[in-house]
Amino acid sequence: MPIGGPAVLVDGLVKRFGEVEAVRGIELAVEPGEVFGFLGPNGAGKSTTINMLCTLLRPTAGSARVAGHDVVRERDDVRRNIGLVFQDPTLDGYLSGEQNLRFHAELYGVPRSVTRDRIRQVLEMVGLWDRRRDRVEHYSGGMKRRLEIARGLLHSPRVLFLDEPTVGLDPQTRSSIWEYIRELKRAEEITIFMTTHYMDEAEYCGRIAIMDRGEIVALDTPEALKAGVGKDRVRIETADDPAAIAALAERFGLEAVMSEGAVAFAVASGEEFVPRLFAELGVPIRSVSVSRPSLDDVFMSFTGKTIRDAEGSARDWMRLAAKGRS
Repeated sequence: MPIGGPAVLVDGLVKRFGEVEAVRGIELAVEPGEVFGFLGPNGAGKSTTINMLCTLLRPTAGSARVAGHDVVRERDDVRRNIGLVFQDPTLDGYLSGEQNLRFHAELYGVPRSVTRDRIRQVLEMVGLWDRRRDRVEHYSGGMKRRLEIARGLLHSPRVLFLDEPTVGLDPQTRSSIWEYIRELKRAEEITIFMTTHYMDEAEYCGRIAIMDRGEIVALDTPEALKAGVGKDRVRIETADDPAAIAALAERFGLEAVMSEGAVAFAVASGEEFVPRLFAELGVPIRSVSVSRPSLDDVFMSFTGKTIRDAEGSARDWMRLAAKGRS
């Protein structure tokens, strides 16, 4: 691939596990230096895609190139040019943070003449230099995640893959992790390809691909995706939710769904619509809230459900895929 081409290029990528098609012919291109995000519920196919791009799974069909190298024919070249932070921890708790990094440096053939300085550089970047000699089993969850990010950077990859980098962390620690990610982006000038099911994290990406049941259903900047929705989201709690949904369709021509225990629908100028709602719905309203379009609204507009509501069906999808693997 010519210099200056996409950092990640995917063409018709498919992965099947038995009869289950976990990834369904996706296409995308990620430019060098971009922070690109996969947004979707657990089980949507995000991690399966990451595993194919990182040569851990062989595609069933289609092709992909990472850092200019084919993920099937040039696996070793791909691996030399990527860093990967897995969703599940892979550190050795009996070793110190520094020892974990030295072991990684040996595996990736980092020259010993630069290993010491590089370890200090990445540990300082994630704020762990002062704890480098502590055993990892004594690190907090956030510290372990930061160490894994440092390890992924150690061999100076061209593309860093972050698979759910803040999963299981409290909101404050998640915020801190993102401060470190933004800093490393400025310091390293690399491409970052991440997956998440947290809407607020997707806002940090230059572009996001929304994935549902193995397909990319939307791809653009967060701002453009939200602007495309164009309507406010209204949520109401009523004395009779099924009757309210029917009345919204009959009297206002609005399609509503149950979402997280409330009736939700989209309408232009939501605040101006609320007085009509109370006057004409014909069903007692207990509470109402109006919000501007969010990425969850984008997800709903393409899939018919919120990302939280999608988690349940996605878990069923994952179980089917797991059966397909066995």
